[in-house]
Amino acid sequence: MHTPDPRQLSIQDFTYDLPAERIAPEPLPDRDSSRLLVYRQGAIQNRIFRELPNELPNDALLVFNNTKVVRARLYLHKPTGGQIELFCLEPVAPSRAIEPAMQQTGECVWRCLVGNGKRWKIGTVQASFTTPDGQTAVLEAERDAAEEGSSLIRFRWQPAELPFAQVLAGAGRLPLPPYLNREANPTDDERYQTVYAAHDGAVAAPTAGLHFTERVLQALQARGIGSAQLTLHVGAGTFQPVKAAQMADHAMHSEPISATRQVLRQLIAHAPRPIIAVGTTSLRTLESLYWLGCQVVRGGSLSGQVQQWEPYEHTTEVPMQTALQALLDELERRGDDALQASTQLLIAPGYRFRVVQGLITNFHQPESTLLLLVAALLGPGWRTVYDHALANNYRFLSYGDSSLLLP
Repeated sequence: MHTPDPRQLSIQDFTYDLPAERIAPEPLPDRDSSRLLVYRQGAIQNRIFRELPNELPNDALLVFNNTKVVRARLYLHKPTGGQIELFCLEPVAPSRAIEPAMQQTGECVWRCLVGNGKRWKIGTVQASFTTPDGQTAVLEAERDAAEEGSSLIRFRWQPAELPFAQVLAGAGRLPLPPYLNREANPTDDERYQTVYAAHDGAVAAPTAGLHFTERVLQALQARGIGSAQLTLHVGAGTFQPVKAAQMADHAMHSEPISATRQVLRQLIAHAPRPIIAVGTTSLRTLESLYWLGCQVVRGGSLSGQVQQWEPYEHTTEVPMQTALQALLDELERRGDDALQASTQLLIAPGYRFRVVQGLITNFHQPESTLLLLVAALLGPGWRTVYDHALANNYRFLSYGDSSLLLP
């Protein structure tokens, strides 16, 4: 069978008609009452998400992304009263790493999208907010430099000892996906976060995890289903449409990932039993760990970055456990408790999965890299899944229903 080269793929072959009324505008009252489409080796069944524990293989390991969405949308005002919207994309100075940047005090620079930017050429804009202990605080922003599609924004705030995470928590708003076309409300503050979110840094939720409740997590544990957690801080690039005619011309966004030595040990010990990713972000992280391990096996060093086309340029095969063990050994040699890296990995038809055997995920936008990932996992079966979901009134996108995909 011919294996496609993802660089030659046309995104127009990965589209479908998504009526606006099928996009879920709000979450359901109960997280685990979402519907669950189970695709198992070509057969489809309709379930409710709280039934997930009974649908998984007995010896599965679920891997969760424990990133936490930050309130990355800011509204500040000019001295004349005009409003400027800033959407924080990624830190630039003094640290480019998300977690240190969230702990930065006094001043920092972030790359941001600017709304109403033509009205703000020079000078500062401000917002007042209240800190968790009831103090009045002030955030000030100044444009350092304009870049294509974004700007570098210098933030300063008082009290200066506040970490930037608290500044965003007080002054910012939750950045809902653009296709919801609405402002976040108090319900979103809770529901656009997973119940196990732990590490500040995402500007979009890992939405497959939104369906999990303590009840479901306890039922998984009672069934003996293993769990592991890693971190990918989801960037705004996750919503970036593919505009190139061929995938070779699409620049995949880069996102920071983190995995502890303990997680690597879990993955190595669990193989060859099934490892199931909770969400596309967990899946990209797991597969990226393999390629980072391959870098150590092949060259003896770790670049800390997985390039977009890296998997498609290496023909020599490294066993999964060998690659992850090399990565673990390298972390131990360095004395690092956790790997901090970034991934630009694009998973599309033609990709061969090394770590993951299944996926829990929502239903994704037409012509998106997320849909390409599902097509890589299921082959032409992705159309069967999406046709069934559309014909059976499943709810789509971030607040929509879920699927368990076991090819």
